Amino acid sequence: MKGGRMDEPPFAVVWDMDGVLVDSAPYHFRAWQEVFAAEGISFDQEAFRRTFGQRNDTIIADVLGPDIPPARVAAIGAAKEARYRSLIAREGISPLPGASDWIRRLHERGIPQAIASSAPRANIEAVLKALAWETFFEAIVSAEDVAQGKPDPASFLIAAQRLGMPPDRCIVIEDAPAGIEAARRAGMRCIALSTSHPPHALSGADRVIPTLEILPPDALDRLLGAE
Repeated sequence: MKGGRMDEPPFAVVWDMDGVLVDSAPYHFRAWQEVFAAEGISFDQEAFRRTFGQRNDTIIADVLGPDIPPARVAAIGAAKEARYRSLIAREGISPLPGASDWIRRLHERGIPQAIASSAPRANIEAVLKALAWETFFEAIVSAEDVAQGKPDPASFLIAAQRLGMPPDRCIVIEDAPAGIEAARRAGMRCIALSTSHPPHALSGADRVIPTLEILPPDALDRLLGAE
């Protein structure tokens, strides 16, 4: 397997990105705010909360109206994503508490790791570059890799395939109900962070925690009985 591991690792970890490894929401808000300002439209926090998590074309139609030509929608969406990446490249982005420690700990153990996110690949790569995390992940599954987003399990199943690990030896780290359901459909265990949703909305996960900082170092081993 990649990385020269001599022994089969006991498990693999598949990370969601936004709300798990980083909080990218402020950067998305500013990017949308700036591209809509260029259209002469105000975009405030209320509008952002109402549309956050939706597809770009849906957000643009919500803000500018349904009659925007498709080519214009595509251009605005592309401008927004470029602005998002520019903000991260210029200002940097901080990992959420505990994320960096966990990623490095798993890497040192030879545990294979992947990112499975609904974000465009260029956005994922921009975050990894800003954090100098490019070498820690053996697979990236992005929006371009799947026909349907979560709760469809395709992104997690592709991640497992690329890591060379069976789904039942993969642990997903998520923050959203759709991601938890995708993990369940993929036959994977799931730990959920209550960074984006209240704990009761994440009850489908095997374990719900407020932050990775409180997760004991042996928690993933115990989840799969891999001690």
